[in-house]
Amino acid sequence: MSILIIVAVVVVLLILLVGGLAVRIVKQYELGVLFRLGQVLGVREPGLRMIVPFVDVLHRVSLRIITMPIQSQGIITRDNVSVDVSAVTYFRVVDAVKSVVAIENVYAAIDQIAQTTLRKVVGQHTLDETLSETDRINLDIRETLDVSTVDWGVEVTLVELKDIQLPDSMKRAMARQAEAEREKRAKIINAEGESLAAAALGDASDIMMAHPLALQLRNLQSLVEIGVDKNTENCRKRARSPSESRPIDE
Repeated sequence: MSILIIVAVVVVLLILLVGGLAVRIVKQYELGVLFRLGQVLGVREPGLRMIVPFVDVLHRVSLRIITMPIQSQGIITRDNVSVDVSAVTYFRVVDAVKSVVAIENVYAAIDQIAQTTLRKVVGQHTLDETLSETDRINLDIRETLDVSTVDWGVEVTLVELKDIQLPDSMKRAMARQAEAEREKRAKIINAEGESLAAAALGDASDIMMAHPLALQLRNLQSLVEIGVDKNTENCRKRARSPSESRPIDE
């Protein structure tokens, strides 16, 4: 009787063990690549999946967009300026089988090729282009990466330059250039103002010469304004004089 109990317990344990090894769960954002005896048998959709223990192997592949930072790279631009550029890339797996079969570690491979592509693309542009045309550079990097990663079953959805560090000497030179540009604009605005003022005075002079009566009226108006100003000043002096001359009570 005891032997039967032991056998039953062993059988139950074996069933539980085999059942645990045979059951696999593929999550909603994953696909399962099933290998049987080393060969690809197919792709398994999300849900509860059964495999043959010790014969089948199920590789789960995430289909979510992955964010991967590209570490800062020392790059020489086309006009021989040294800059440190970092970026970030977004990609996702579109072919689960290729991402498992075509390359050993797709994430490490994308990290390495993204660094080399960043150096290559930025090195083809001048410093001014790198600073002002980041959208075009982002697109060039993404398209170049897409060509390289299509055989790995990966799609690069977006690349963004994150930080561009310039040498201190270049920062000082750019600051001086910006200051000179501001001074230039200020001088141009001042010169334009003086030119407009001179033109207005010339027009007024022509009008006065063409209409002598208008010139006399303008002179009379100026005399009246001067007289009003003097009367106002005299009234203020009279208003202050009594208080100033009043003796101080002891």
